[in-house]
Amino acid sequence: MRSLLCIILMAISAPAAAQDVELPYWASISAEEANMRAGASEVYPIEWIYERPGLPVKVIRLYQGWRYIEEPDGTRGWMFSGLLSTKRTAIVTGDEAVPMREAASDQSAMRWNLEPGVIGELGECSENWCLLDVEGHQGWVAMDHLWGAGEP
Repeated sequence: MRSLLCIILMAISAPAAAQDVELPYWASISAEEANMRAGASEVYPIEWIYERPGLPVKVIRLYQGWRYIEEPDGTRGWMFSGLLSTKRTAIVTGDEAVPMREAASDQSAMRWNLEPGVIGELGECSENWCLLDVEGHQGWVAMDHLWGAGEP
């Protein structure tokens, strides 16, 4: 009887431990198609369908296997955790092209111009600059032009 009680208690505490993370945190969409829902269950209606793997999102709340997220334009909703990755990405923000530079400095040589909406894999960040990899093209981008960089 005591063994059975221990097994039940371990089974109950395992999901809670899996959700024992510091909120908010950055994540990215890992699926080719991901549904954002009005609530934390498949019974809730789909509000948005995302077809942008790599899109950075901010995880704000957890509920069982669901995550309440915010995406770059401020839209919030629930997404199943299996559609998300902890891989850090960032999206270029603003209305104009942003320079990607050879080093973390405004005086450094420009490699490319990145259009708003470009998504890249986020590398190290320091002194308001982040290393960004956009389909193999790497360079430094000012952090204030990236959503998904810095503290969530």
